[in-house]
Amino acid sequence: MSNNDKIELLHSLAQTDSGYAQLVSQISDLWNDARTQAISAVNTSLLAASWHTGEYIVEFEQKGKLKAEYGKQLLTNLSKDLTVRLGKGYSRSNLFNMRLFYTHFPKIQTVSGKLSWSHYLELLKCDDELEMQFYMTQAVQENWSVRGLKRQISSGLFQRLALSTDKEGVLALAQQGYQVAKPSDLIHDPFVLEFTGLPVQKRYKESELEAALKKHMETFLLELGRGFAFIGRQYVIPIGSRRFKVDLVFYHTILKCYVLIDLKRAEIKHQDIGQMNMYLNYFKTEICQPDDNPPIGIVLGAKKDELLMEYALAGIDNNLFAARYQLYLPNKAELQEQLNQLMAK
Repeated sequence: MSNNDKIELLHSLAQTDSGYAQLVSQISDLWNDARTQAISAVNTSLLAASWHTGEYIVEFEQKGKLKAEYGKQLLTNLSKDLTVRLGKGYSRSNLFNMRLFYTHFPKIQTVSGKLSWSHYLELLKCDDELEMQFYMTQAVQENWSVRGLKRQISSGLFQRLALSTDKEGVLALAQQGYQVAKPSDLIHDPFVLEFTGLPVQKRYKESELEAALKKHMETFLLELGRGFAFIGRQYVIPIGSRRFKVDLVFYHTILKCYVLIDLKRAEIKHQDIGQMNMYLNYFKTEICQPDDNPPIGIVLGAKKDELLMEYALAGIDNNLFAARYQLYLPNKAELQEQLNQLMAK
């Protein structure tokens, strides 16, 4: 046996030893933690530098050191001089955003190091202070990526949630974020599913919608909200000699219960409510464990008749809801106008 063969044999034996495996794991964890902490420290420092840059600019302006004609050129001149000294990253638009950052977050203690500068650039695009506070709180609580935050702002999540509550609820939503405490808190009406890529006008099958949601499950979970864990698609329910299938099944880690979703391409019918009620009864009896809370059922359709659903759902003991979805982003301006009217009451 050659030396190389001996070395490879010893290495192979070492890898099978549990003590060696633990050593590798410990060192890996150590360096992964160190890298995470280093990235976090750098991010915090960059946010603080951006905030203080905005502070210095505002203080310089407020102390009256600017002549009117020079004031208009301040950011342009500052950009040129800082670029000469420091290099790239100090464009007029970046300095403008740093100034805006400071004016919207005048206390540095309110700046969360869990978000990056790119997160804050998206937050600064919000026109409404309550909206900005909500998205900041949610992004921290749910660990949204920049892409996720951008998508939620585009989908008007704040306005959609706010319009389902009262004035006090809107203020609580902005300050505390979206809290899930009861089954009805899971319902967005409408759910926005623009990410499926299905054209609005084309006739599509329910199976196509279901497949698109599974394909884009990460974004769908973002739309559903915090706490959803995907269990399966076309979940089989055998009852007697028949086999039924639930389109999508989730488990909600906050409410500690199963969530069943049935998709309807067109308007929700009263028969759809009865079928979902049967699914919920089956889950309560056959699937749920003693420490599980009762399951929740959501029938999700393109349309629903409010009065018909009121009668169809009356007298049902299960947590069963009918909600709409749409395949396009809502008009945020219209949603905001409705919210302004609510807040003005």
